Amino acid sequence: MTRDTLTKRLSRFARDTKGTVTLEAMIVMPILLVIFAACWVYFDVFREYSVNQKANYVIGDALSRETDEINDTYIDNSYKLLKLFTRTSDDLYDEDAADSGFVEGDAYPTDLRITVVSYKAKNDKYSVEWSVVRGDPDPLTDSDLTKMRQRLPLLADAAQVILVETWDDYFPLFRVGLNAFPIITYSFTQPRYAPQLLYASRNGNNGWGNGDQDAAGNSLCNNNAENATDCDNSDGTYNNEPSWGDS
Repeated sequence: MTRDTLTKRLSRFARDTKGTVTLEAMIVMPILLVIFAACWVYFDVFREYSVNQKANYVIGDALSRETDEINDTYIDNSYKLLKLFTRTSDDLYDEDAADSGFVEGDAYPTDLRITVVSYKAKNDKYSVEWSVVRGDPDPLTDSDLTKMRQRLPLLADAAQVILVETWDDYFPLFRVGLNAFPIITYSFTQPRYAPQLLYASRNGNNGWGNGDQDAAGNSLCNNNAENATDCDNSDGTYNNEPSWGDS
């Protein structure tokens, strides 16, 4: 092969554009796949959050319409409804698995906590009437309310509000810079057709005392206990209704 022939072939090879599209596709396709996966993951996060928040609203709305006391069966069914919305199975975490929850000891991928909070203007204090949990979290306490006071709504004197909180562990399908995290939602709903929402637990405490001075609600008077004979409500102090100022 002469030098002229080699030069011509190299020149022809340099001008040849065959295979350019294939080469560009090999370079661009992985980038497009990563962008597509990232878009899908972030879209799915917002979708899951929306589903969890709507499930929260449904549970809160159902509770706000109750006029009779609710029991553990009602709470269990609310938890089942939450898992139905979020498509969560009844399986618990395997402690040795990679996705064994975000806090050591977590066993449930989805959690529900329902709390009835009351407000007393005289003491400017929010109190837990009762709090029940399905899943890993602990029941809410008065000290917890103090820490989250900025998140609590303004209430009239002796009014109550239903606080519904949910946690749903989310694990992205693709690793695109987003780690697994819990989707947390909460909502406040006031009782619609009754001044308060009562809870009959397995131990017999229904949130109005049943004669137990230490029961949820802090006293026989503001719990409306049926045997609260030591209460003086002649001035209407313990009426569970808004207190309107003089107009």
